[in-house]
Amino acid sequence: MDLIVGQDGVARWGDRTMRCAIGRGGVRSDKREGDGGTPRGTFALRRLLYRPDREAPPRTALPAQALDPADGWCDAPPDSAYNLMIRLPYPASAESLWRADGIYDLIVPLGYNDDPVIAGRGSAIFLHLARPEFTPTEGCVALGHDDLLTVLAEADADSRVIVS
Repeated sequence: MDLIVGQDGVARWGDRTMRCAIGRGGVRSDKREGDGGTPRGTFALRRLLYRPDREAPPRTALPAQALDPADGWCDAPPDSAYNLMIRLPYPASAESLWRADGIYDLIVPLGYNDDPVIAGRGSAIFLHLARPEFTPTEGCVALGHDDLLTVLAEADADSRVIVS
């Protein structure tokens, strides 16, 4: 099953409709680092990363990994680890995956700009938890907690996020 994400703040998972948030820059076919856009396309659900101090391991067929406070994601285009998970502190620009606001308590890295990685095309494109007001993301797709748990429980190796 695929998660179909529209620009209107609505996503579909099978016959279920759910609220979602997308990037502050809208949906972009020409995604670039820092533009706030959610890339248009079809993306694999690579794995689940979760905060073990806030979430029990969710039921999912995706490979799952518990996060720890030193986990981060490199967002520096010239760095050799661009768009990869890294350990903090890191010498290049990177964001922490261990956030106080809770939106990264459940993270699914999407198969965007990772095979191969192209410098500057955008990094850290995730499916993650929405803020309570569903305010825009920096380029990710965000769902409410219960909706994301539903997607995780029903997703398999063939599931995709389709942003149109």
